Amino acid sequence: MLLVFDIGNSNIVLGTYEGKRLVKHWRISTDRQKTGDEYGMLINELFRFQGISMSDITAIIISSVVPPLVVPLVRMCQRYFKIKPLVVGAGIKTGIKLKYENPRDIGADRIVNVIGAYEQYGGPLIVIDIGTATTFDVVNEKGDFLGGAIAPGIGISTEALFQRAAKLPRIELVTPKNVICHNTISGIQAGIILGAVGQIDGIVHRMKKEMNNMDMKVVATGGLANMIARESETIDTTDHFLTLTGLRVLYERNKKD
Repeated sequence: MLLVFDIGNSNIVLGTYEGKRLVKHWRISTDRQKTGDEYGMLINELFRFQGISMSDITAIIISSVVPPLVVPLVRMCQRYFKIKPLVVGAGIKTGIKLKYENPRDIGADRIVNVIGAYEQYGGPLIVIDIGTATTFDVVNEKGDFLGGAIAPGIGISTEALFQRAAKLPRIELVTPKNVICHNTISGIQAGIILGAVGQIDGIVHRMKKEMNNMDMKVVATGGLANMIARESETIDTTDHFLTLTGLRVLYERNKKD
């Protein structure tokens, strides 16, 4: 059984695969202060609740945009699973061309998302990850990564608003019924959610125009993808397991027979 880790700035998503089938998956908070032992005990409890043993795991792959957590997670894998994990980074075989000035600058999550999206939907397409940052990545018909754009995520923008405007209350992120709102809370919700939708639709439209292909498929992933997709005019589908799929494909391309 393959165990895949996607370590993001806000959450760690992990899943287990038997072949191409996703068996179980979990989402936990990213905590830079946790030690490898603490993560080991937490994962052991998650496994026990689902009836999985650590001994069932035969291979592990890790993707991380949080460098301080890579070493503790690698040590955890070696200590608790007796497995040296494959870490997405320099030297890994991606199977795609990275048409970027410096490929080392590309976040591991973006590469994994592109691979997962192309595996599931083919190309050309635009992949949007609505997370701590909102990333837009363009894939051509061959599966090559052509580049993209990066914007502050909804969470970052919201937090900045609350910190800078002392009188504005913290609010639940839900979509209001109207954009012309009659109270402060709904007004903030409209500005944040519908503002993000406008940003996403605007960037996607420009990308399609730049590619001279207004029919490109648009796939969104991330914790707030469903909320944004419901209001968006450009997102065709959401896939919350895009990164996990990409990690599985990457492992298959790099495993030693």
